[in-house]
Amino acid sequence: MRRRPGRTLLPALAALIPLAFLAVFFLLPVAAMIARGLHPDGRWTLGPALEVLSRPRTGRVLWFTLWISTLGTAITVLLGVPIAYVTYRLALPLTGLVRGLLVMPFVLPTVVVGIAFRSLLAKSGPLGFLGWDGSWQAILAALVFFNIAVVVRTVGGRWQSLDPRQAEAAAALGAGPWTVLRTVTLPALRPAIVSAAMVVFLFCAGSFGVVLTLGGVRYSTVETEIYLLTTNFLDLQAAAVLSLLQAAVVITLLLLTERLTAGSPNRLRGNGARQRVRRADLPHLLITTAACLFVLAPLVTLVLRSLQVGDGWGLDHYRRLTEVGSVPTLQVTVWQALLTSIRAAVDATLIAVLLGLLVSFVITRRADSAGGRRVLAALDATFMLPLGISAVTVGFGFLIALDEPPLDLRSAPLLVPIAQALVALPLVVRVVAPALRSVDPRQREAAAALGAGPWRVFWDVDRRVLLRPLLAAIGFAYAVALGEFGATSFLARPTNPTLPVVIYQLIGHPGEDYFGMALAASVILATVTAVIMTVVERLRGRSGGW
Repeated sequence: MRRRPGRTLLPALAALIPLAFLAVFFLLPVAAMIARGLHPDGRWTLGPALEVLSRPRTGRVLWFTLWISTLGTAITVLLGVPIAYVTYRLALPLTGLVRGLLVMPFVLPTVVVGIAFRSLLAKSGPLGFLGWDGSWQAILAALVFFNIAVVVRTVGGRWQSLDPRQAEAAAALGAGPWTVLRTVTLPALRPAIVSAAMVVFLFCAGSFGVVLTLGGVRYSTVETEIYLLTTNFLDLQAAAVLSLLQAAVVITLLLLTERLTAGSPNRLRGNGARQRVRRADLPHLLITTAACLFVLAPLVTLVLRSLQVGDGWGLDHYRRLTEVGSVPTLQVTVWQALLTSIRAAVDATLIAVLLGLLVSFVITRRADSAGGRRVLAALDATFMLPLGISAVTVGFGFLIALDEPPLDLRSAPLLVPIAQALVALPLVVRVVAPALRSVDPRQREAAAALGAGPWRVFWDVDRRVLLRPLLAAIGFAYAVALGEFGATSFLARPTNPTLPVVIYQLIGHPGEDYFGMALAASVILATVTAVIMTVVERLRGRSGGW
C-alpha cells in the first residue's frame, strides 16, 4: 500500500524544531567547550588538556569524585534493594506512604538537601555530636539520602512485575529462599539493579548543589570544580577540559549500561500480587524503618530550625525574607527571587513540554524498514544526551558559546529558562513517549484507513492516552526547573536571581540570621516542590516508570 506523503513528511518536520533547539543550545555549547579545551590557539593540541589533568588538585578532585560516588552508589543499592522488596512485594499497610516519603528527597532541590543536612549536622544541630559538619561523611549521607528513591522506584517497579511462577517452581523443587533469590530473582532483577546503580553513580558524580553546600572548597567533585574554576579562578580552559572529561565518562557509562542490560531475560508477567510477611523479612523491615527515619530527620530538623529564633521560637526568619536590604549583597528580596523562579520555571516548562511532545511524537512512530528503526533509535538517544551531561556543563557551555553575535544571548531573559528546559526535556520525553508507545498502531491505521488525516488521527487516538502523562510531565518539568541550580548559578543575573541561587548566597554570609533565612527560604522552596510532586504522583497513578 502506498504511503501518504503526509505520514512521513509530518514526523520529519516535527523533528526539525527540537533538532534545531538541540543543535543551538546543546551541540554548539559542547563544540565551544571542545574548542576552548583542545583548540586554544587556533590549532588542535592535547597539551593544555594534559597540563590540566596533571595538576595535583585535579588528581585529588578526580579521586574524590570516583571514590565518593562509588561508595555512595554501593550504600544506596544495598539499602534500596531490600526497601524495594518491602514496599513493592510485601502485603503491608501504608506502603504507598512509605514510597512517597522515600521519593521526596529526590524531587527536592539539591541546595535544600544540602541546607537540611547542615542544619542536622551543625554543632548546634541534633547530630552535631558526630562532628560531621563540613566533612565527607556529610556529603556521603546526603548523596544516599538524595538517590535512594532511584533504586527503590527502579528495582521495585520491576520486582512488582516479575512473573512469580518461576520462583514458586524453584521453591517447589526444594530450593531454599536464598537459593531462589540468588538463582531466580536477582538474575531477573539484574537489568533494573544495573540501571539504577549506573544512574545513582552518575547523579553522585554529577552532584553539584549538595557537594557545594556541604563541602565548600575543601571537598570538590568534578562538577563543583568546574564551577569554582569558572567563577573563582576564571580558568575557563581548565573548566572546559574537565567538562569534556566528564561528558566523555558520562556517555561511556550510558553506553555501558545499555550494553549490560541489553538481552536480559524478560519475565514481566506478574500481576502485582503481594506476599504475606514472614519472619525472614524482619531484616528488610528494619532497614526500611531506619531509612524512613533517615529521610525524616533532616527534613524535620530543617523545619524546626527555620522557626528557632535565639532561645525561643517564631517567624522572624520568614519575616526577614520580605525586607529589602536584609542581605547586603542581595539586590532583591527572597520573595522576589521566588517569583523569578516561578516565572522562569513556567517558561522552561512550556519549552520543555512543547519540544518533548514533538520528540515523543517522532520517536514513537513505527518504522517499516531497518534503516528507519535505526534512525528513530538514533534520534531517541540524541535527545537523551542532555540527561547525561551535567547542568553545570550546560550552564558553562552557554557562557562560552552564546556570547558573540549573532548568538549573543548573555543578557537574554530567556537564557535561564532555556537552560532549565534543556535539563527537563529528557524527563518529559521519558514520561510522554511510553504513553504514545502503548497505543496499538492498528488503531491509528484504522483511523487513517477511514480517511482521517494525521492531525485527526492524533486527536482521536493518541490524545486519549496522553492527557494524564502529559499533566505529569508538566509537573515534573516544573519541579525540575524550579529547583534547578547547576546551570542557573552560571546564568542568573544579580538583579534577577532565582531562589536556589539566593539560598546559596545566604549561606555564604556569616551569621545565624542569614543561615536562619536560608533555612526559611529552603522550607518554602521544598514545600512548593513537594506540593507539585504530590499532584504529579496522583496524576501518574499506576502508569509505571519514572
